[in-house]
Amino acid sequence: MADQMVIEAQKFINSYNVAGIPEVEENGRTGWAVMFALTRALQHELGIAALSDSFGPTTLATLQSRHPVINAGTRHEKILKIVQSALYCKGYDGGGIDGTYNGSVAASVRELTQNMGVDGTFADGVVPKVFKALLTMDAYVVTEGGSELTRAVQQWMNGRYVGRRNFFIVPCDGHFSRDVQKALMFAIQYEIGMSDDVANGVFGPGTQQGIRNNPLSEGSSGTWVSLFTAAMIFNKRGGVFFTSQFDADLATRVRSFQNFAKLPVTGRGDFQTWASLLVSTGDATRKGTAADCVTEVTDARAVSLRDAGYQIVGRYLSNVPNTSLDKKIKSGELGRMAAYGLSCFPVYQTWGGEAAYFRREQGIADAFAAIERAKHYGFKPGTRIYFAVDFDALDYEVTDNILPHFRAIRDVMNEHGQGYLTGIYGPRNVCSRVAAAGYTSASFVCDMSTGFSGNLGYPLPSDWAFDQISTISVGAGSGLIEIDNNIVSGRDVGQNTYNPEQITADLDVSMDMSRRNALLADVQSYLLNNMGVPEEGGSQGAQALTYRSTTQAFDILMSFDGLVTRLARTFRMRKAIIQSPLLWETRMYNSLDVVGDEAVIDHYDGTGLSTKNDASTGLGQIFAATAIRGRNHCIRAGLIGGSIMDAANENDLWNVWQQLHNDHNYNISTLPTVLIEGAADVGVPQPSMTTSEEHTRLTLARYNGTDERAQNYGNAMLGLHRVFEKYNAPLRGL
Repeated sequence: MADQMVIEAQKFINSYNVAGIPEVEENGRTGWAVMFALTRALQHELGIAALSDSFGPTTLATLQSRHPVINAGTRHEKILKIVQSALYCKGYDGGGIDGTYNGSVAASVRELTQNMGVDGTFADGVVPKVFKALLTMDAYVVTEGGSELTRAVQQWMNGRYVGRRNFFIVPCDGHFSRDVQKALMFAIQYEIGMSDDVANGVFGPGTQQGIRNNPLSEGSSGTWVSLFTAAMIFNKRGGVFFTSQFDADLATRVRSFQNFAKLPVTGRGDFQTWASLLVSTGDATRKGTAADCVTEVTDARAVSLRDAGYQIVGRYLSNVPNTSLDKKIKSGELGRMAAYGLSCFPVYQTWGGEAAYFRREQGIADAFAAIERAKHYGFKPGTRIYFAVDFDALDYEVTDNILPHFRAIRDVMNEHGQGYLTGIYGPRNVCSRVAAAGYTSASFVCDMSTGFSGNLGYPLPSDWAFDQISTISVGAGSGLIEIDNNIVSGRDVGQNTYNPEQITADLDVSMDMSRRNALLADVQSYLLNNMGVPEEGGSQGAQALTYRSTTQAFDILMSFDGLVTRLARTFRMRKAIIQSPLLWETRMYNSLDVVGDEAVIDHYDGTGLSTKNDASTGLGQIFAATAIRGRNHCIRAGLIGGSIMDAANENDLWNVWQQLHNDHNYNISTLPTVLIEGAADVGVPQPSMTTSEEHTRLTLARYNGTDERAQNYGNAMLGLHRVFEKYNAPLRGL
């Protein structure tokens, strides 16, 4: 909703005709663009030539020298208007934007500094550090999901340390964050006794030694205990209060945290406990019992790992396409590891190094590929596959990219994983948010990336299985191997027995797009010469208006070639048996199909004007009842996961119909289940790579029904099947 006074603030900004002060949209909504513009306006009023979005040392020092406090005695109209504008953008009463420090401004500044926790530190008015904080989007009241306890700590730190040179006012919004984590580190360094020239907010050797010199235990009191309980609160340890007294209850809470983080359970504020509260690696010198590596575990390396105390090793299911790095599991490697007492947990990563990689379609592809590779290596049901997010994802990127990606992974794993579990490798925030959405069951945390914003200011995920904290080398000579050293929670013990490796060389692969035009020409020729279907329009004598040309239908089929290929490989059937009806139904989509869809929608929209509760729909033109029958058959056969549905139940029918109608991936994924159930219905074997042409024809005929027209359909689809096979078969085994 637009705020009229924010609009006035925006108009004030736009009244400047100064290079370096950009115009802002006058929409009544605050944001960083507005705050940056106000910052530039302040710099201009201070006479700073090089205007910047950053309220940095030059701005701070110049403001300190010229206006050490802005109050009723200030006579700089434009700077006062900047204060008033910023107050409105922060949600406070600016008393108008008239260039005066009136009573409303004074009251709002007092309220602001109280909310910041610095009202007892500074005299009335706006001092430079308050001005700097005012020109941010930081909040000083608890925001959605925030904690009053966390806010109390934030206010306390502001009030106690804001006088130090490099300590700036942190938000008091009840949320732990990167800035709050750094502020806590500064506070610890100040209590150690570091000067402003030494304290830097980094968990370096001096800070570590200072913590070792100040151990805490039951009976301790003072500021160090306050800082320790602050760190516990920031790490979301339930039942901890902000206090300066280390009592028995706090010792109990500390033991709980130590057990959670797999630290020595002492109940004391010792160095390792402090470290785990302050930085993502914790004490990076800790020795783990799990490792992950890109190097093959040979006999000699297995001995080195075993002798160094490692019990579980993470290995990769695949390589990254178009790179020379060979990191995937080698044939026989898992059995070799098991012989030396080493279990394995599989990691799936092809790229995953930027937000653009993550999307629903890629999640579907990754899940199918990971399932196939896991089966290839013989991983048994119950194995958890960790899908990698190998970059510092910002929170909005988690929302926009990673969550849809992992939802797709979850859906495919649930349907086709046959007992495989879904895990995630990534920064703390990513792991926690994906787990909270219900898409994963355990996290492999890349805590070694201490500078990631997704690790700074976030607690260790509650479902962590492996905590990656350092890169080290173990062994010597032929047994030398570089590994990432991981702490183990016990949530995942890996696998140490395997099924025989599964051969997939005889299965179909993706289309050779260099032959795409040739395939299209053959499809066009077959449809025209054998079925009377020209490039555009319907078949000869057809009454309904078709909406797609042959080329358009073919392009749609090719856009889903990856999905069709993965489905064919998963069910170990020929691609052509999926491609044939999918191409035909997509091509022949017509006005009667639209009428049927609208009738079904009318039936369920509450008007009661239509009695039609089902119709063929989507790219594959599948009835909901048919989809339910096909999926139920495959669930009972153990081919897919899912819940049995009832085609006589209109809730089930409507739910499935909507997915068939709206979701191309769901529709196409349903098509093989319909073919499999149809084969069983007509008494022929499940479609496979060796299915005879007659059984293929009967299966394709059943896709269309059971009458004579269906037999004609089967004959026609068998011819189309042959066209696709002409191009698919030569690629197998390459």
